[in-house]
Amino acid sequence: MRDAFKHIAEDRSSSFRELLTNKKIINPAGRKQITARSPNQRRYLELIEQNDVVFGIGPAGTGKTYLAVAMAVQYLMTKRVNRIVLARPAVEAGEKLGFLPGDLQDKVDPYLRPIYDALFDVMDHERVTSFLEKRVIEVAPLAFMRGRTLGDAFIILDEAQNTTSEQMKMFLTRIGFGSKAVITGDVTQIDLPAGRKSGLIEAQQVVRGIKGVEFIEFTARDVVRHNIVQLIVNAYDEHTRKINI
Repeated sequence: MRDAFKHIAEDRSSSFRELLTNKKIINPAGRKQITARSPNQRRYLELIEQNDVVFGIGPAGTGKTYLAVAMAVQYLMTKRVNRIVLARPAVEAGEKLGFLPGDLQDKVDPYLRPIYDALFDVMDHERVTSFLEKRVIEVAPLAFMRGRTLGDAFIILDEAQNTTSEQMKMFLTRIGFGSKAVITGDVTQIDLPAGRKSGLIEAQQVVRGIKGVEFIEFTARDVVRHNIVQLIVNAYDEHTRKINI
């Protein structure tokens, strides 16, 4: 209810009746109902249902990854796909992978932890563990996608702003028959080395307009974490505007 009032105040084109009657509610694994908490979130879920490839772009805390994972689980549980593939680029941010302790899985797990967190929130622990063991759900670094064709799958590429142009093209050409792909990212948080162009930024120019491919852009108004996160996002946006003036 509080979210509805907030969005009406911020977006005069929204009405209280519309926000309450057009809520998008999904129940991925029978564990909890997940509700779109802003018009953009509702539109995001609708676009995922209606298209083969959807790009969700925007700041942290807007539900891009969480909602995509929830939709993937719902598709799996209703047998609309046979598996879920969740990928992230393992971009080194200050620490070299080779110097981190453990085997390869131990080294890449920190990059994939946010995806695991979303999975365990929408499904019970035993079921997630079983699906991971049976490879019905696969969580892996983006590099592991090379050379594969992913059919009858719900595929999510998270943190896509940290893909290179080559990696993004590689990912988009992995999509097989009966599959759906969601690509999420925040173009204000690119960790690529200087001089490397983000594959997410390039994709907005290259594939926009292709039938079956849709983009949705989230803003600070869609942040659903602690209120201070929205204030932080706004502060950084204002700082960036001042620098670019």
